[in-house]
Amino acid sequence: MGGTAPVQIRPYLSIVLPCYNEAGNIGAVLGRVWDVTGRLGVSCEILVVDDGSRDGTSQTAAQAGRRLGLCPRILRHERNQGYGAAVRTGIAAAEGKYIFLTDGDGQFDLGELPAATGLLGRFDAVLGYRQARQDPLVRRWMGACWTLLVNLCLQVCIRDMDCAFKLVRADLLRRVDLASRGALISPEIIASLAGAGARIAQRPVRHLPRRSGKSTGGSLRVIVRAFVELARNIRRLRRIRFGRRNSHES
Repeated sequence: MGGTAPVQIRPYLSIVLPCYNEAGNIGAVLGRVWDVTGRLGVSCEILVVDDGSRDGTSQTAAQAGRRLGLCPRILRHERNQGYGAAVRTGIAAAEGKYIFLTDGDGQFDLGELPAATGLLGRFDAVLGYRQARQDPLVRRWMGACWTLLVNLCLQVCIRDMDCAFKLVRADLLRRVDLASRGALISPEIIASLAGAGARIAQRPVRHLPRRSGKSTGGSLRVIVRAFVELARNIRRLRRIRFGRRNSHES
């Protein structure tokens, strides 16, 4: 006799961790995830998106997950496609009502996640901004210029455009077809939230020094490519933000 199929319970929160060559960090990050999910009091799923790493990031994540009893879903790109592509893969696969986007490099204090989730209900999205950013001066300066420029283009007021501490209602992330493969993914997300009239809270978050590996986001090539991508996509971003009627203003 056939039994009744088990009821699939949708998780409340999907924690998405984009990674590229983070074998030296992802185990510790999953350890912090294990600690914080035990304190959240909601159902969670963990998705590790390995963007074509060559250092065994996927294997390290799977081993750490088994050790901790987390059972993360490992999503792997066979070749490196870019940060935005990894974020999009995570969003597409996430099943939670809310999605928490943070990096697999361990530079954010995940202990601040319970306070952020406490704002949900009153707000549709909680966006972090880095306190005492632990990056070289040139990268901090370029980040400030990037945030200012995107704010002006989209007529929003976001304190830290690329801060990888974003907690967002999942349906708002899916209301537009996110297309960026690189750094433009954050402005796309902000344009989508603003276009939907989302209630956004911004709160300071601790930024920690990188313990292992090297960030690729601070290279001159990546920075220049981000500004070029922004210039090429301003019309599309403004359509997301304001709708088609105002797209001619770009």
